[in-house]
Amino acid sequence: MLIGRTLGAYFSRQFLKTIFLVFATVFTLVYTLDFVELMRRAGDAPSATTGVIAQLALFRTPAIAEQVMPFAVLFGSMAALLQLSRKLELVVARAAGISAWQFLQPGLLIAVLIGVLSVTVYNPLSAVLKQRASTLETSIFSRNVQTREKPIWLRQRSQDGQAIFRANGSATNAATLYDVTVYVFEHDGSFSHRVESREASLHEGFWELKDARVLSAIEEPRSHDRYLIASSLQPSEVRQSFIDPDAVPFWDLKATIARMEQADINATTYRLHYDLLMARPLLFIAMVFVAASVSLRFFRFGGVAMMVLGGVAAGFMLYVATELMAELGASGIISSLVAAWFPAVVGSLLGTLALLYQEDG
Repeated sequence: MLIGRTLGAYFSRQFLKTIFLVFATVFTLVYTLDFVELMRRAGDAPSATTGVIAQLALFRTPAIAEQVMPFAVLFGSMAALLQLSRKLELVVARAAGISAWQFLQPGLLIAVLIGVLSVTVYNPLSAVLKQRASTLETSIFSRNVQTREKPIWLRQRSQDGQAIFRANGSATNAATLYDVTVYVFEHDGSFSHRVESREASLHEGFWELKDARVLSAIEEPRSHDRYLIASSLQPSEVRQSFIDPDAVPFWDLKATIARMEQADINATTYRLHYDLLMARPLLFIAMVFVAASVSLRFFRFGGVAMMVLGGVAAGFMLYVATELMAELGASGIISSLVAAWFPAVVGSLLGTLALLYQEDG
């Protein structure tokens, strides 16, 4: 049974207000901390004025804040339900014959709405701003090399066979890899030789490796100032693969994945990011159910602190499960579809089960 229009609108405003306040608080905190850190780094950069650093921090913050949106929905929903309970409005609603499932309908609707808007509107905006932040950061700190915590892996096929590239860094505006190791295979899949180079640049039809050292099982190691490897990849395709998945707008992800797979570039992380975005509305619904399962106890019964602590613990466990599944999906152990949807589905089912136990015994 659906909740009444007037009461539903009132509950919806409460959920929307508290979720927005939590997210705005987190956004402001992230911006402040990032601004302070950038000001510390900009001590020796002549072009790093306070206004430029403030702009850079503003460009970087939306992508960081996007990662904590599920917690904003969780804590905002908990705050809304606790506030309604403290004012005895839930008591009155129950006395009027309205069940928990009915007065949760506005919260679930708000969660779905926020989830859809965060994917279709907020994510493209944050992705564009992150790309601008990378460009601005490069100009401020004169960084032409982007180092990574994890190495870059790239596979290609050409008329000479297959080759697998491993690099520890890439140029920000060119199809260039740094600290490169190339494993070259014959057409039949047998290993041919390995090439180590400090820099590899992709041109039309070939890779140019500088200061290369070729190692083979049947020949002595050879050094070359310039070593060429044939390639069928396009520089634009390779440059695209260097961009972090969260810097690609949602509306461009499918086309990016298709281009990368057509070029035989591993697009697992991009596909995982796309599936995570698609599962986000359901994850927000799971957060509302989790919040409801720990926030519907009446204030006069006490134990509010334990309820809040239980909600925080449940949200943290769901976050850990989401990150763990994402790592498994990124490594190819499980499919990206399972990695993205499993935490949201399980979280929703467990939250519903806990609520059923509380409400219906």
